[in-house]
Amino acid sequence: MQVKNDSQMVIIDGSRLVTEAMARAGADAFIGYPITPANLLYQYAGRRLPLMLPAPDEITTLQWMSGLAAAGRIPVTATSFPGFALMIESVNMAFMMELPMVIVLVQRLGPATGTATCGAQGDLALLRGMISGGHQVPVLCGDGFKDTWNLAAEAVHTAVRLRTPVIFLTSKEEMMTRRSFDLSLLDDISPFERHSPGGTEYKTYEPGKDGIPAFLPVANGSRQVRLNASTHDREGILRHSTSEALANTRRLEDKAKHHLESYTCYQYDSQDDAATLVVSYGITAAAAREAVSGIRESGKNVSLLVAGTLLPLPDIYYVITGKYERVVITEENINAQFARLMFGEKLPERVRTVGALGKMIAPGEITREVLL
Repeated sequence: MQVKNDSQMVIIDGSRLVTEAMARAGADAFIGYPITPANLLYQYAGRRLPLMLPAPDEITTLQWMSGLAAAGRIPVTATSFPGFALMIESVNMAFMMELPMVIVLVQRLGPATGTATCGAQGDLALLRGMISGGHQVPVLCGDGFKDTWNLAAEAVHTAVRLRTPVIFLTSKEEMMTRRSFDLSLLDDISPFERHSPGGTEYKTYEPGKDGIPAFLPVANGSRQVRLNASTHDREGILRHSTSEALANTRRLEDKAKHHLESYTCYQYDSQDDAATLVVSYGITAAAAREAVSGIRESGKNVSLLVAGTLLPLPDIYYVITGKYERVVITEENINAQFARLMFGEKLPERVRTVGALGKMIAPGEITREVLL
């Protein structure tokens, strides 16, 4: 896919943009098992990335990704909830082993197999609790083609920089719907540059000053690399509950949060004297923008926050939402997952939600809640 400086209108879908952005950011392997609505990513990545391995199932997918990541590749896969459910144990393994990879999770209507061709935003709560011990992996979510392009690349960069699995959360409509778009609007993307650790001695999990261990691939020909998915010390040797091993686990908890600012992405469109803030993410953000635009045209001030980084929750979201008398959070589910991640199970009176099941949220639904 060529990106030119002059206007270049094309008919394209989000799957093509995600694949191209991740390839330019440094992803060099796709491993996958086809599933609706992630099939286009499987198709495009098979032609675009240097290595493509069709796996026999989703468990194998993550195991192969872990092996490739250990060998120095930057692997990507794409799936939806039924497949992701099978991957969770191996995601935990990759998290503990500190292996960089990106999982594109294309949401569809659940529970279980649900409806394969109906979109949703119902997997966020699952992602918050999928790592045993309550630890978090970075979760990014694009809004529109340009933002999806940038955040898909950031997902790859974050995975490599932090040595961690990263989830790129999207939905059926964003990945499968084709529409016109000007490719000249896209930013340039550069691959993440890795630097091999110097010296003759190497400990796989010896953290640097930034709390992240330097990465050295297995079979590098010079130094031993020990990877371990169980509780381990800095050398990667299995330990029960020694102070060094437990400190390593605490470092995993701190790593994503300590570097959160480096991958915090959001869009904040504030209006002076606005008492209400509309909050959204992903596919529903387009309806939120249209609603906010219409409300402003009617003479009422209202602000908008579109979250790009969903986990861990950036502190700036609380700073922004704390400025408003009312906060209206819109997302395509019926249990207010993002709202409850932010504010707890018992939502404050000033926090209102707009949800939907089996359909996209219309701008008018958001408008009505704001104008109540």
